[in-house]
Amino acid sequence: MSIPTIETISAPTQEARQKLAELERLLLGYGSLIVAYSGGVDSTFLAVVAARVLKEKALAVTADSESLAPEELDDAKALAERFGFRHEIVRTQELSDENYASNPLNRCYFCKAELMTKLLKFAEERGGPVALGATMDDLSDIRPGETAAKERGSVFPLREAKLYKEEIRALSHEMNLPTWDKPGAACLSSRIPFGERVSAEKLSQIARGEYYLHKAGFRECRLRHHGTIARLEITPDKFAEMLEKSAEVTRELQALGFAHVTLDLLGLRSGSLMEAALKK
Repeated sequence: MSIPTIETISAPTQEARQKLAELERLLLGYGSLIVAYSGGVDSTFLAVVAARVLKEKALAVTADSESLAPEELDDAKALAERFGFRHEIVRTQELSDENYASNPLNRCYFCKAELMTKLLKFAEERGGPVALGATMDDLSDIRPGETAAKERGSVFPLREAKLYKEEIRALSHEMNLPTWDKPGAACLSSRIPFGERVSAEKLSQIARGEYYLHKAGFRECRLRHHGTIARLEITPDKFAEMLEKSAEVTRELQALGFAHVTLDLLGLRSGSLMEAALKK
């Protein structure tokens, strides 16, 4: 699904409003809730609605690690402060797990297992389950992280309410949440080909590179880390602009340690490294 703009965003349908009412009913039924909150479209929507329904019994928790871009953490903090929901940050150590650092196809399983270990401590202290912001759209993806979360008792209220991403964006826009048109932001480790080791140095390169690209006007982008090569995925409508800025982009990314910078002519697509791995 393409990201809507202010010109194309529609008001929520009656069905979406009914799903929001169902979501509120579900959240109220939990009594207390820990929301795994990244600051993205879905988790922000869930955190805000949970706080509206459960008040102080809702707590949003953000996992801070090398795989989270610093700008994403800053945005998550700012949103929590702006909308007044309870928020805490917990440090996770997935890189210390060889199962994760070796970057297998099910890497996300070990990341989510580490996250759940931390979040369940909050849940034990406060009561109530840990909620993740998975939507109906995510059912079509391969998500080993969800398996780890389910095994540890997580709940998925957005999916239980049968909400789709497009509906969440429309409802978020109506609620004046600035995340309504935010691009997807998978963890930084997803930029490294499976089987190639994940390291703090690589993640830092990716974070700094994408931060620069965002500032340069490429809001929707992925910097895929192929050793000395930075392969850039952007939306096709931005190809001409990238070519105009190619000298500057190359200079900035080479300063981060990349010898070569390439533009992927297939454009931005989620899960491109998984596609490549499955073809081998």
